[in-house]
Amino acid sequence: MSYETIDHIRFNDTLDGVIILDQTALPGAERYLCLTSLEEMTEAIRSLRVRGAPAIGIFAAFSLAALARRIPAESSVEILLRLRKDGAVLAASRPTAVNLSWAVQRMLDAAEPCAGLAPEDFRDHLYLEAQKILQEDIAMCRAIAGHGLTLLHDGDGILTHCNAGPIATSRYGTALGPILLAAEQGMKLHVFADETRPLLQGARLTSWELQRAGVDVTLICDNMASSVMKQGWVQACFVGCDRIAANGDTANKIGTSGVAILAKHYGIPFYVLGPSSSVDLSLSSGSEIPIELRPEEEIRSRWYAEDMAPSSVPCYNPAFDVTDHDLITGIITENGICLPPFEENLPKYV
Repeated sequence: MSYETIDHIRFNDTLDGVIILDQTALPGAERYLCLTSLEEMTEAIRSLRVRGAPAIGIFAAFSLAALARRIPAESSVEILLRLRKDGAVLAASRPTAVNLSWAVQRMLDAAEPCAGLAPEDFRDHLYLEAQKILQEDIAMCRAIAGHGLTLLHDGDGILTHCNAGPIATSRYGTALGPILLAAEQGMKLHVFADETRPLLQGARLTSWELQRAGVDVTLICDNMASSVMKQGWVQACFVGCDRIAANGDTANKIGTSGVAILAKHYGIPFYVLGPSSSVDLSLSSGSEIPIELRPEEEIRSRWYAEDMAPSSVPCYNPAFDVTDHDLITGIITENGICLPPFEENLPKYV
């Protein structure tokens, strides 16, 4: 069985824009948007229309390529000067996922030596660089899936938190990659998907992706993870990542660290899966990772017909938490499975 590829980020040559699958509309509707302005692109990142660290990086690359085509200029130098400003705005739209700033910087680095080209050649060069980033991500996802698959056995139960599947990357995904690859090869697994409050990425996105691919999946509330682990139904936890520090501390969607603590208690291996571009060796530990705070309304009222808390009650809504490295069994990148001690071993896998 081969799952149907979701073409959720692509370039629009006709409009010089980027087409995305609007993830805020899932699972009710598969709605595609064509974004042509910097304002639309940054809004799409902030509002999570496009999300998932690798996918945000791909989107940022295509966005800069599209913006370069829309900047009226007589020289490539003028386009580059404007792109530096636009890139800074894009990179600031979500601070935790390092892939965003990584992709922006890579596009600008690719543009610098081409500033002497004619504008049309300069623009074509940026488009090709964005395509390279996409193709590299596809290969990266397939490699991560292959490494992760070696840890799975027929009949295993896997618990995952948030969404790290195809629509969070390019193809296969990171945390869901081994599961989808296993399904292609006829292996029978059962996945428990945490709903992932407050934005419900597990409920709206992960369960949608897995069911679409024919994978046996059960949706659970976040506070049910301990119960299914205690029953012996979970043999491994697979989660994605937004940034990994040099010591292995990992930032991922809020609630991930709690899953890791429970897994340690029940003796269940806990794996982090992500591209080497999510590893930030410039940060010594997770305490240095910036954590995005999101609007209070996501907790109080987003999914309800009426507010579920008094409007005067303050809400604390961090988008991510940091899982301590000593709770992580292994970190899987496209280069293999990295085991502790991470401070010593992680540089070999980036």
